[in-house]
Amino acid sequence: MNNALITVLLVEDDPADAGPLQEALANTGDSPFRVEWVTRLAAALERLGREGIDVVLLDLTLPDAQGIEAFDRVFQAAPKALILVLAAASDEETARQAVLRGAHDYLLKGHVDTYWLPRALRYIIERKAIRDALRTSEARFRAMSDASPLGIFVSDAEGSCVYTNAAYQKISGLTFEQTLGTNWSTAIHPDDRQRVLGEWRDAARGLAPFQTEFRFLREDGSVVWTRVNSADMGEGMEPLGRVKTVEDITERKAAEFVLQAAEEALFAEKERAQVTLNSIGDAVLTTDLLGNVTYLNLVAETMTGWSREDAMGRPLSAVFKIIDGTTREVAANPAQQAIAEDKTVGLATNCVLVRRDGFESAIEDSSAPIHDRDGRVVGAVLVFHDVSQSRAMALKMSHLARHDFLTGLPNRVLLTERLEQAIGLGHRHRKQVALLFLDLDYFKHINDSLGHALGDQLLQSVAERLSTCVRTTDTVCRQGGDEFVILLAEIERPQDAA
Repeated sequence: MNNALITVLLVEDDPADAGPLQEALANTGDSPFRVEWVTRLAAALERLGREGIDVVLLDLTLPDAQGIEAFDRVFQAAPKALILVLAAASDEETARQAVLRGAHDYLLKGHVDTYWLPRALRYIIERKAIRDALRTSEARFRAMSDASPLGIFVSDAEGSCVYTNAAYQKISGLTFEQTLGTNWSTAIHPDDRQRVLGEWRDAARGLAPFQTEFRFLREDGSVVWTRVNSADMGEGMEPLGRVKTVEDITERKAAEFVLQAAEEALFAEKERAQVTLNSIGDAVLTTDLLGNVTYLNLVAETMTGWSREDAMGRPLSAVFKIIDGTTREVAANPAQQAIAEDKTVGLATNCVLVRRDGFESAIEDSSAPIHDRDGRVVGAVLVFHDVSQSRAMALKMSHLARHDFLTGLPNRVLLTERLEQAIGLGHRHRKQVALLFLDLDYFKHINDSLGHALGDQLLQSVAERLSTCVRTTDTVCRQGGDEFVILLAEIERPQDAA
């Protein structure tokens, strides 16, 4: 800022006050000021609307604005400019109020040292630039910190918390205010405390870097597994505190525990696992790394039509033949995907299993990689089951929810949906929509004299005859009892409905 031209907007209606200020700022050589002078607030606001103003010297007693109102309007027009208020000694209290509302300082008329004014002004400008740069730097750091998936815990030299980011607050379940002044070790689970603090003491003595995993005990009693790394903050030899990164590894730990338990059970009780696989309701099939079948349980044999002896060593695509139920194209092999990506994957929706004899059944499945003791992928396991009945039941329930059980006509729920659609299309195509309400005369007499069974047959017959009388785009609905509603979409005029 030392060599830059500084543009000053002087807002002062009294030439006797404006003259010395202009002269003082115009006579500086090492850092020249360019002064623009206006005598009215309106002119000042018009100039501020065109930007390019670094400093505003504002008189609070202008002909077209007085006091705080004048400052507020200038501050609103140029919130980033450095505003210095010019006030008479009698208006000093108003000037102080302006400072509280955003002015950087105030000058009392008649007490301005024109010799020191340029230097003081440059100092204020440089101080503002430093403060703005610091504020920007802090905002950038907070944004970077809060964007990090790792929790960050910063403590002072005494170990008390001075900062945490959003990720740490999510992991700990504590707000920023709740963490301030606390010590990180208070969150260690009692069962892990002795081990972790021992590692911490070794690291503090410089014997080892501090990197550990422990359970984080939250205030609500829940536990989060975390990996913690710590590094010193310091200036020269003087320690200023420590920064710790905290990673939530709960899911990874859960997967490790499940895998460990599964491996131990498999190695120790292989025969019992075989019995279990044959007794469960889901089909289970495994492959080697090349995608050849290595195992089927009894349910898998039934669903694929292949016996274990016939299927062993055959390509998975020959035994587990799946197609897309809509396109009839061959579906992607989930076992190959699980092996290639070394993760559990699900079967694409709407998949159909084609049995060896050609019978088809809708299935749901998941596939996971199989690892050896060293963690290498050696194959895949597929678990699948027949969902034909459940899908059919779901479709049936969906139909029943939107149709009358006796006549099969749409009910009020479906009629409401179609009415909304018809109105929307009518607006778009500039057509009209008609609703016809019908009921059967003397229907109660039929039920009472001939019985409800015959009455039901009559309702079904009426429903069928009404449906044949309308277009495919129209809707016949049974409201209940002997009442029907007909929705006629996109008609030209009321007579068309008649």
